[in-house]
Amino acid sequence: MSRTQKALYLTARAGQWVVGEAPIPRPGPKDVLVKVVSAALNPVDWKIVDSQFSAFIPSYPFISGSDGAGIVEEVGADVTTLVKGDKILFQGFFENELATFQQYCLVPAAITAKIPDNISFDEAASVPLGLATVVLALYNQDPNTDQTLRLTPPWAEGGATQFAGKPAFIIGGSSSVGQYAIQIAKLENFSPIITTASPRHTALLTSLGATHILDRALPPPAILAELQKLTAGTPLEFVFDAIALPDTQVLAYQAAAPGGSVVVVLPDVIPAGLKNPADGKRVSSVAGNVHFPQTRACGEELYARLTGWLETGIIKPNRVEVLPGGLAGIPDGLARLEAGKVSATKLIARPQETP
Repeated sequence: MSRTQKALYLTARAGQWVVGEAPIPRPGPKDVLVKVVSAALNPVDWKIVDSQFSAFIPSYPFISGSDGAGIVEEVGADVTTLVKGDKILFQGFFENELATFQQYCLVPAAITAKIPDNISFDEAASVPLGLATVVLALYNQDPNTDQTLRLTPPWAEGGATQFAGKPAFIIGGSSSVGQYAIQIAKLENFSPIITTASPRHTALLTSLGATHILDRALPPPAILAELQKLTAGTPLEFVFDAIALPDTQVLAYQAAAPGGSVVVVLPDVIPAGLKNPADGKRVSSVAGNVHFPQTRACGEELYARLTGWLETGIIKPNRVEVLPGGLAGIPDGLARLEAGKVSATKLIARPQETP
């Protein structure tokens, strides 16, 4: 095969996205080279252009992309779980060789999952980042991170029953992360599972496991009042904020009962004056990527089960919209994400269709 490919580069901080040539990397002993069939767009991909997230970029020109699905092209010498031709989904990382906005990339074999026959490449690419964000926030046990609730995972003894009959509140249920938070809450047997979203997404979110959908346009006092009714006085011990804007973080903190847990998917900006240490509320933010050393073990546990979860419908992928033009269509897609013009849908690029 040729050792060059097409890739989408960010030329500099606050720079432009440009399709260019890149070398096709060779896999190390524990890696596989993947022909990227589908790559999903995420908010971090537009935020990384010029924000605090730019700190993740080691150098320019930079290739982004955190979600991928494709076909194994080459396997490293020590890889025994995959062979050439396997269809896999995986998460990209902030290194050019590991990113998914290109036609070929590397991924450690231990953090991949085979795609079952009932899931398309496009659907599979919608899963990794959103699901990892939820799983790592709840279950990562690594002692080198405090960005986790350290709950017992559903694959461990007692994990699937610890929250049975307890209410969960998920802010932003129609977002990609929110949809996976609903499904994990269902897997954990939370009840009721309450979420905020536009009413037009009621059928979708109910199909994923939500029991009550509150109109996201309601003012916070009205949402808090509805929560009191829906939980019938049962303390709300678990709140997951999949949006994590300043106002939603405040709502999340106010909704949690004393001693409860709050997950925010962006850095904690809850005003210090709102926090009362006597309430005993825990607030956790999360770096939702399984490539970090402190998230790798939990990531491997997730990927060991992900094929089965997808095959049996425990986890359902996002709805997808395929962008035209392969990699060349990504910049317009990112502009739509930044402008808030995408709802309940994951935008997908197909790198092999790049002109």
